[in-house]
Amino acid sequence: MTYQDKSLAIEEPPNESFNFTHELLSSTSFARQLVDQVTLAKAYIIIAKEHNNLQLAWELSSQVRNHQKLLSQAAVSGKLIMLEEARPLVTRLSRLIYKAQDCHYDISTTITTLKNHALALEERAKAAVVQSTEFGRLASEEASLPKSLHCLNMKLTEEWFQNPTIRRHKNEYRKSPRLVDNNLYHFCIFSDNIIATSVVVNSTVSSADHPQQLVFHVVTNKINYWAMTSWFLLNDYKGCTVEVRSIEEFSWFNAKFVSSLNYLLFYIPQIHPSLEKVVLLDDDVVVQKDLTPLFSIELHGNVIGAVETCLESFRRFYKYLNFSNPLISSKFDPQSCGWAFGMNILDLIAWRKANVTAKYQYWEDQNVDHMIWKKGALPPGLLAFYGVMEPLDRRWHVLGLGFDVDIDERLIETAAVVHYSGNMKPWLKLAITRYKHLWDQYVDFTHPLVRGCIDN
Repeated sequence: MTYQDKSLAIEEPPNESFNFTHELLSSTSFARQLVDQVTLAKAYIIIAKEHNNLQLAWELSSQVRNHQKLLSQAAVSGKLIMLEEARPLVTRLSRLIYKAQDCHYDISTTITTLKNHALALEERAKAAVVQSTEFGRLASEEASLPKSLHCLNMKLTEEWFQNPTIRRHKNEYRKSPRLVDNNLYHFCIFSDNIIATSVVVNSTVSSADHPQQLVFHVVTNKINYWAMTSWFLLNDYKGCTVEVRSIEEFSWFNAKFVSSLNYLLFYIPQIHPSLEKVVLLDDDVVVQKDLTPLFSIELHGNVIGAVETCLESFRRFYKYLNFSNPLISSKFDPQSCGWAFGMNILDLIAWRKANVTAKYQYWEDQNVDHMIWKKGALPPGLLAFYGVMEPLDRRWHVLGLGFDVDIDERLIETAAVVHYSGNMKPWLKLAITRYKHLWDQYVDFTHPLVRGCIDN
């Protein structure tokens, strides 16, 4: 049974026998309806102000805030928006929208206002991109890797060459049957940052019910290989297994047009030909919940599980890709929802069947002039995994701790993984203070090598 207020339908709460996936999809679909209504109301706010109808503008603004509060609460809880909560809010806002229409704010006026509003947002977005790029440049030049981390790398590299036991143990680890055992839980990390990688491993095993069943596959660059290997051979993480490899081992990858750790993720099936399922983790995340249930999530034949990022923002395909290019506009929907790397479940059997790596290589070949997208691993990821991405519950992966100072505390507390996406990484001085303790708690500041480098 549904309640309808003209064009907007409100769904009754589902029967308790409905499964969680159905509830989540229903919630997401309805939330998008609410977002659409808010967008229309915002247009009428602008029109009302232009016509000096400040009372109507104030009433609309008040109801828009109530809608946004409801959406925020739904995002935090991950539950379906209930009829009894939504009905009075939607009814009041609908009546105000009809009131605005009665004021002769016709559809052509509304469309013109929406277009102008979109252009203004576009200009603000461009300015933000320029600002972010400059900020990122300064961050990379002045604080990309603090002196303490350089110090730790050097001390660990010394340890590698001075300690033959470490080198011997490395060879033993490479022969471990655990590395290809599909009864265990496998995680992939691509990083050149030792402390950041150690935080990912430490937080993951600390949150796991059975950490000894976890296997981490770390790939780093040649410069950091000895130091990274030394660190994980010198330190035990609750009985888990950590394998460290160098990107230079993959000659087939180095021969290609890209030789960056960021893009190696598109070759995971080649790197791990015996594995069937893995979780991909970025090195700027902290794990707060047991991630092993991810391996049991039904992907419905899809290759990758990811959290969508467009529910309350403009992160759709047209923001990442150049739709003036006919190769893109003829194959993809510009309104398709974007999603995030950083915490993803990957079905490597389905990956090989769908030949995702070949699709990635195809799109890289088409973008040699950077006319389809400018940079980054996400745009080609959106293309390569198009049609084979399974949306995950938003509580699995909360982003923005590296740029957004106003993330809802309840959203952070309920998140399985928090992601310091953005320039304000937790190991930098410019980290957002409010979130830094979440990362710091997994750094062993009492470790002799760490303490020695910090004291210096």
